[in-house]
Amino acid sequence: MQEDNTAIKLTQFAHGGGCGCKIAPQVLKEILHTNLSSSDNDVNLLVGNSSNDDAAVYDMGNGQAMIATTDFFMPIVDDAFDFGRVASANAISDVYAMGGKPVLALAVLGWPVDKLPASLAQKVMEGARAICKQAGIVLAGGHSIDTSEPVFGLSVNGFVGIESLKKNSTAQVGDLLFMTKPIGVGILATAQKRGLLLHEDEVLLINQLTQLNSIGHELGKIKGVTAMTDVTGFGLLGHLMEMAEGSGLSAEINYGAVPKIASVAYYMQQRIVPDATYRNWNAYSANVGFGKGVNVMEAFTLLPDPQTNGGLLFTVNETSVAAVEALLQQHGLAKFMQPIGKMVAKEEKTIRVEA
Repeated sequence: MQEDNTAIKLTQFAHGGGCGCKIAPQVLKEILHTNLSSSDNDVNLLVGNSSNDDAAVYDMGNGQAMIATTDFFMPIVDDAFDFGRVASANAISDVYAMGGKPVLALAVLGWPVDKLPASLAQKVMEGARAICKQAGIVLAGGHSIDTSEPVFGLSVNGFVGIESLKKNSTAQVGDLLFMTKPIGVGILATAQKRGLLLHEDEVLLINQLTQLNSIGHELGKIKGVTAMTDVTGFGLLGHLMEMAEGSGLSAEINYGAVPKIASVAYYMQQRIVPDATYRNWNAYSANVGFGKGVNVMEAFTLLPDPQTNGGLLFTVNETSVAAVEALLQQHGLAKFMQPIGKMVAKEEKTIRVEA
């Protein structure tokens, strides 16, 4: 057992990290392929196994619906307190992505008690409580087991007015695409695990990983926001693919408008790429087309980059763009007011990337 907690780097005790731990899309599809039972067809179940949405949603019968989600993973950062914060912000994001307001959380903890001291797990829990307090919700309990690698996350419940519920499969032709955080955290996290992350980028990484997507609750109230999800382990490419396919449409991305963490170029030059990027690309590349002038190698590295607690990705009817822009400004997100693309009628390729 190591005694000096400050010298322990949690990422060295896990083979993966953050949402990059997700099972590969093609494998997940095989796991989830099954015939739905009668219980899956409950008329009150508004969102369930029949879609690739962020959470389950159940009609409470009073104009309100309950949102339920679970998310957990292995460490994406070295510090235990920060690990608790990141994993909690990521789990809570699924409620915001449905347009909901989180109200209650339970902890999910797996800890290798023969390798890491219990005091570090306590730090993880403290980080979780800090984020839950920031989100205005109660961390009311949970469950823990002895595991070979550290694992942490939350099961989160929330509520949403049914008229404000946002799915990822309800986009319409002509809707504009917006997102609320830059992509590239998978690359930074990989650099950190390899001991190559610069200090200033470590600060940037932690800040983005712990930033709550609370604007989602307000976006849910705007009728012209037609579909919404958050960008996590399948990267911008994968989650936009789910949105387009679920809506029966295609999407056109303006690659130059996609917000990117500026410093990722430095790490890409060193060929620092998460393994999950390749898995994501292999799963989605057949349905992606590139226009002239697109730096395909850079796009391949960034568009499937696995995000942890990534930004919200949402579609907006042109009549509601002004309302969305005002809300982004109000939340200090004015730099994300430029659309990154639009939804179009179904094409041969599900996603078309233009320069």
